[in-house]
Amino acid sequence: MIKIGHKEIGRHTKPFIIAEMSGNHNQSLERALHLVELAAEAGVDALKLQTYTPDTITLDVHTNEFFIQDESNLWKGNSLYNLYKEAYTPWEWHEAIFNRAKELGLLAFSSPFDETAVDFLETLNVPAYKIASFENVDIPLIRKVARTGKPIIISTGMATAAELDEAVRVAKAEGNHQIVLLKCTSTYPATPENSNIATIPHMHELFRTEIGLSDHTMGVGVSVAAVALGATVIEKHFTTSRAHGGVDSAFSMEPHELKMLVEETERAWQSVGQIQYGSTEAEKGSEIFRRSLYIGEDLKTGDILTEENLRNVRPGLGLPTKYYDLVLGKTVKQDVKKGTPLSWELLL
Repeated sequence: MIKIGHKEIGRHTKPFIIAEMSGNHNQSLERALHLVELAAEAGVDALKLQTYTPDTITLDVHTNEFFIQDESNLWKGNSLYNLYKEAYTPWEWHEAIFNRAKELGLLAFSSPFDETAVDFLETLNVPAYKIASFENVDIPLIRKVARTGKPIIISTGMATAAELDEAVRVAKAEGNHQIVLLKCTSTYPATPENSNIATIPHMHELFRTEIGLSDHTMGVGVSVAAVALGATVIEKHFTTSRAHGGVDSAFSMEPHELKMLVEETERAWQSVGQIQYGSTEAEKGSEIFRRSLYIGEDLKTGDILTEENLRNVRPGLGLPTKYYDLVLGKTVKQDVKKGTPLSWELLL
């Protein structure tokens, strides 16, 4: 069990839902604060930012590998520098956003993308850190975050088992065992077919940490299925409206969808329960509607049970139907009215 702020994370409690703002503020602090309010109204547990500047994450170069040309890429036609200039959250906004989140009962933290971002976030006393998928092989960054002693949530997109093992070992070597791994597919958007959430229970067995999902698919289905497989944390990008645009809006949830995510993942968690056979307490009252053996005609003492006067019907207060062949041809030892449940006492 891990605790972030006042919230516990584990299978004993409902999923911990993180609303990722990312760059969907469209460089408007007013919009960013409105997104915080929408996240709170949806009922999420935490709000997450990303902390970098264009100069801390890439170089001011606009050619070759610094320019996105892949036809399948959502951000094709941008240089990395210009993309991050559009997407980044100004550091001077962080405190205002975090304070608004706290006022509304949300936990608020961020993904640092270099060590200076960690130093900055420490001045704001964030309760946890998130390592993004593209940073899960940045060992110096993971080491720096681990040394804060705060919980670390690591997205696992693209990482091999060996790379994840190294990341987890590095954090633990710094004395930090408060680790959550998020299954993640680093495509934007991702498809259900490419999500492979069967990895979640395997990852739990392999690393013995809390496991969740950073979900870039559309809708709530993949997240709900992940909770059924044991995910205790769900992270989703969100925006005011996909129609309003924004760097991540194409794969972000709208407020009503975010609310649905909160509700449906909680239902999924509730439904998992425990291994159960036989009637639950809630089902006890339904047992009467099983079939059983009943007397189908008025009988006199000594009459023989036949296919005509012995019925297999509801309710379930008579002998179980598995005794039907056994009792056929037996005699009743007393007068019996139609509608009497068959019992051994009537025969023996």
